[in-house]
Amino acid sequence: MAKRKANPEEKKLQRVAAIMNVLNDAPGMAFNYKQITELIGLKSKNDRMEIQDCLFEMVAQGMIEETIAGKYKAKLSGSTGIIGTVDMTLSGYAYIVLDDESKKRLDTEDDIFVAHKNLNSALHGDKVEIRTFASKKGRHLIEGEVITILKRKRERFVGRVEVHTHSTYLVVDQRITGGRDIIIQPEKTLNAQDGQKAIAKILTWPEGQQNPIGEIVEIIGQTGDNNTEMHAILAEFGLPSSYPESVAQDAESIEPGITKDEVARRRDMRGITTFTIDPADAKDFDDALSIQRLPNGNWEVGIHIADVTHYVQPDSTIEEEGYKRATSIYLVDRTIPMLPERLSNFICSLRPDEEKLTFSVIVELDDNAEILNTEITKTVICSNRRFTYEEAQEIIEGADGDYKDEILQMNDLAQKLRKRRFEKGAINFERSEVRFKIDETGKPISVYFKEAKESNMLVEEFMLLANRRVAEYIGADELNPTKRKRTPKTFVYRVHDQPNEEKFNKFATFVHRFGYEASPKKGEQINNVVNRILQDIKGKGEQNLIEILAVRTMAKAVYTTKNIGHYGLAFEYYTHFTSPIRRYPDMMVHRLLFSYLNGGKSAKAEKYEEMCKHSSEQEILASEAERASIKYKQVEFLIDRIGEVFDATVSGVTEWGIFAEIVENHCEGMIPLRDLEDDNYYFDEDNYCVVGHNSNKKYQLGQKIRIRIANANLEKKIALCEEAEQLKLSTEWKKTT
Repeated sequence: MAKRKANPEEKKLQRVAAIMNVLNDAPGMAFNYKQITELIGLKSKNDRMEIQDCLFEMVAQGMIEETIAGKYKAKLSGSTGIIGTVDMTLSGYAYIVLDDESKKRLDTEDDIFVAHKNLNSALHGDKVEIRTFASKKGRHLIEGEVITILKRKRERFVGRVEVHTHSTYLVVDQRITGGRDIIIQPEKTLNAQDGQKAIAKILTWPEGQQNPIGEIVEIIGQTGDNNTEMHAILAEFGLPSSYPESVAQDAESIEPGITKDEVARRRDMRGITTFTIDPADAKDFDDALSIQRLPNGNWEVGIHIADVTHYVQPDSTIEEEGYKRATSIYLVDRTIPMLPERLSNFICSLRPDEEKLTFSVIVELDDNAEILNTEITKTVICSNRRFTYEEAQEIIEGADGDYKDEILQMNDLAQKLRKRRFEKGAINFERSEVRFKIDETGKPISVYFKEAKESNMLVEEFMLLANRRVAEYIGADELNPTKRKRTPKTFVYRVHDQPNEEKFNKFATFVHRFGYEASPKKGEQINNVVNRILQDIKGKGEQNLIEILAVRTMAKAVYTTKNIGHYGLAFEYYTHFTSPIRRYPDMMVHRLLFSYLNGGKSAKAEKYEEMCKHSSEQEILASEAERASIKYKQVEFLIDRIGEVFDATVSGVTEWGIFAEIVENHCEGMIPLRDLEDDNYYFDEDNYCVVGHNSNKKYQLGQKIRIRIANANLEKKIALCEEAEQLKLSTEWKKTT
């Protein structure tokens, strides 16, 4: 029987269906009419003409979209509800870090891979909505395409000005923009000179155009100048470098106000031995400790915190600026305080021999450091002595000094508190911190490591105690047992969730390669396992690497009104009360606590939850800026060591290179895989290594290697081999640099 010939309308519908199949099979990709005709399997000129006519009609009817002249792709449907944050890579593609609801919808804990062409002008850190589709190649089961940019991470971008004959560009960090430089409109350059660091704002991003168009809004200074580079780091993360003049002026008008009437409203503790213990270069002493023997033989320890909210009033300009910043920022060579220096370094700083207003947690302890009573109240104190950590440590180690008996007694109590905390499951993270000695120009002349000693632990334990007791007072009503059944009032907690099981299993697999057993033994919890491993690696070459991975395995601590406890500290209730000079959540805690002590009603949870979220986000930005300043100084330190050979440890592996951390100074650089000329290497993500295709030679996390410094690129804050790339293997690879 002869096959019935399709009528023109049927033929057209078949063509439309075939086109839709081609475009839907390649979401995000655009094709011209010739490519579509070929993919359908048609060859004649007449077929191409018919396909072209169909495409015109399909665009007009809204079935597909024309991206640029003559290029067509499937039109994305409405909202997918799949939301996440763009995490851009150096290679220009990105991963979308899904929010919790999207993870549930897709039933995955994995990030979603998005190719460069499917980012659709999304940049690093942007909150986006994506559509997902099955991957047709590579190791990603699911890929995605950005369909909507919900919120830009940043409106301003920091970079280096490039002036050409007919155009000016701002070259931005590749990981932020995926390699898209900003074209500066000719009349909006602010006369920026080639090589200067500047800030630009994107004005428009024409559809189909690779590069956005913008304007220079601020010239920071000359590239390479220390102040320029530190200000550029702050601007990169949207952080301030100075205080608005109006806010500073308002702060200057504040008086200490320690009047007889004010003292009468507080517990007067000026006659009790009180001292501060802080870093040698500290200027803001926001906590002090007092100790006295009670007639019953017990010890009364006062943890005194600067009463910042007595001076900073709600709705004031200082309050608004403090909330916006939410935290002080600590770069390598400077501190950008949350509050103006008039407050942070003078009025609220608990300096010796000066009367100060404080908010205090006063505990009665027996000789075994068991807590018998707690009082939380406003106080007035006068510090007798300012100790540095080093001075207090010398006394602890046997030297004579002021208030020796008091220091030793407090240390004894602190060590007992500490021992009990770890017995209850607290995780013992004690990573050394990288510090620099810098000259008058800001150039690093040496690197050293700051390690916590007993004097640090003394202060830490009593601060932890104060934070815990305040949280228990509100959350558990521990100090008011007859009222325990009531609903706790709205409060700000510092919480830390349990580690993700999948992340911990990956950590366990990794440490097993070093001979450490991370599977829980009989009766062990995960926190006990982590403590056991942290103890076993002390003094070993892999200590720093495993400590870093252990921290990454843990959940991040955040501020919230919804208490779930603090896993890392093994506290059921925990808050931040002890640093209102440098943390806005502590100011929130002070205000709520004082209100509740005076019978105030519960605050609105929604309002405080939003403030907690903002504070957590600002804390992350400040930490990222601090790390960026450290990275910059590490690379700057290596400039004078080009050609030198160092022992190092493989600290990271990616599909484009190997990261190596120098043992003696913890500076890190990258060896691009393309520069390993003895083989063609590929990235084995599951086994934390890169592997040679022919030789099967591996470079894996924790492996000890010898490296030679070849170059140091300050602009990229990294050390690479070619194109301003820095590190080369000196024992495995003999190519001269």
